[in-house]
Amino acid sequence: MVARQPIRFIAEPGQVWLVGAGPGDPGLLTLKAAECLARAEVVVHDRLVSPAVLAKAPPGAERIDVGKACGRHTLSQENINRLLVRLARQGRNVVRLKGGDPLIFGRGGEELEVLRKAGIACHVVPGVTAAAACAAAAGIPLTHREHAQALVLVTGTRSDGSLECDWPALAGSGLTRVFYMGLQHAAQISRELCEHGCAADTPVALVQQGSLPGQTIRVGRLDRLAELAEGLRPPTLLVIGEVAALAEVPVSPVAAEAEGF
Repeated sequence: MVARQPIRFIAEPGQVWLVGAGPGDPGLLTLKAAECLARAEVVVHDRLVSPAVLAKAPPGAERIDVGKACGRHTLSQENINRLLVRLARQGRNVVRLKGGDPLIFGRGGEELEVLRKAGIACHVVPGVTAAAACAAAAGIPLTHREHAQALVLVTGTRSDGSLECDWPALAGSGLTRVFYMGLQHAAQISRELCEHGCAADTPVALVQQGSLPGQTIRVGRLDRLAELAEGLRPPTLLVIGEVAALAEVPVSPVAAEAEGF
């Protein structure tokens, strides 16, 4: 059996590169991702890709925003698929830029299938996914010998906007549960987990805009999750499990002075 060699960036016409942009901090962009961006002729990007990351593309590269927000889509997924195929067939080098990792709740798998069926060369460049980035930004170890022996990544919103999960499995012990896009379902997540066996005082952490200058961290307990979520906006990650108690919440200078620090 011949080992597969790592894919090098080759600027041949009509290729698509599914590239993970990471959580937004350009310092967390991989070297391979930066190289792809630097050579792109057209960048098809999501809403959550930061301007600082987009700035890595050449000034002359075409930038096409196909971002999605809750209830608002610039283009449907089907039209994004068609766009990628059309651009590649025009002989252009296309970077499909997605926040986080393209194959973790980024619908990159669907795009990859469509491009392969169309006979278009498509390569995947992984990125730092939100779970790892936001947890690190908050000082949360997603796994820990004493607290969490398993990690579960969960989509907090399905394609129809609902939330359906295997709640008995998610309520098991020794788990860190990370919900992507779960902010609008915070009350349901709290209720379902408590009803299926999670302790009401299970630690939770919410990280808004992890790794970016506007980062906000809130910590509390599972039965207060909906209250903790009030006033926060996407992108916000929900971390539920004993490790969330280890989060480092920044103390304002005023509060620090009041505490005598």
